[in-house]
Amino acid sequence: MNLNLRQAIIQRMTNKSAEELRDVIVDSIGAEERVLPGLGVLFEIIWQNGDDELQNNIVTTLHEHLPH
Repeated sequence: MNLNLRQAIIQRMTNKSAEELRDVIVDSIGAEERVLPGLGVLFEIIWQNGDDELQNNIVTTLHEHLPH
């Protein structure tokens, strides 16, 4: 079985409780750069499944907190 990185990350997150998912995210924030692809895959899932309001909130938050 040949999995790509995205599939491997999704497979690792499958069947985790909400608390476990939160822990993964919290533990990944500010951690080594090797965890960034995993956060990217999680972000992709949020973005793809979020409505316009959620996407606009994400964009607004990023815009407000990134250097201009």
